[in-house]
Amino acid sequence: MTTPGTPTEPAWPAASYAWYATVVLMLAYTLSYIDRQILSMLVEPIKADLDISDTQIGLLQGLAFAVFYTLIGIPMGRLADNGNRKKLMAWGIFFWSFATAICGLAKTFGQLFVARVGVGVGEAALGPAAYSTLADLFPPERRSRAIGVYSIGVYLGIGLAAVIGGQVIGALADSPPVVLPLVGELAAWHITFLVVGLPGLLIA
Repeated sequence: MTTPGTPTEPAWPAASYAWYATVVLMLAYTLSYIDRQILSMLVEPIKADLDISDTQIGLLQGLAFAVFYTLIGIPMGRLADNGNRKKLMAWGIFFWSFATAICGLAKTFGQLFVARVGVGVGEAALGPAAYSTLADLFPPERRSRAIGVYSIGVYLGIGLAAVIGGQVIGALADSPPVVLPLVGELAAWHITFLVVGLPGLLIA
């Protein structure tokens, strides 16, 4: 029995729901790392097709993604604190998936750069909202395990990016180019971006 002025323990969600939500967040993290890492699997065909340098590839992987991901993460954290985290994460998944798919339509370095900025901006929404959500789902003594499960998404994403990139490039290596109306000819690396980007639009 509590007396007036005695603090009460917070009511934590049921463990089954908390772990279900954690797995969903982990899968979202996996998807984000697939879209983040897939460029690394496609460097050589992109360089050859767009006639760009190693420096430009570095800009695509560094400035275009990492800088904007870092800078946008700060206001995204504020939105996660003060807004609807589920909507923020859904928006982030949709935006980065859309930007990844747009990478699959890029015909110039500039177009690919802008699309990679979009990937960074969208993915910046996931981390703050996910960690804040986990803090609300688990008491402190169980939170580290939940964060550990969530973090598995990093390694799953990196591994799956390599598998998907290799499989798509290999499957299309001897196939004729795909031609889409209004878009034109798409190389195997274009198709790879579309393959990893479009599912996120459906999930969001």
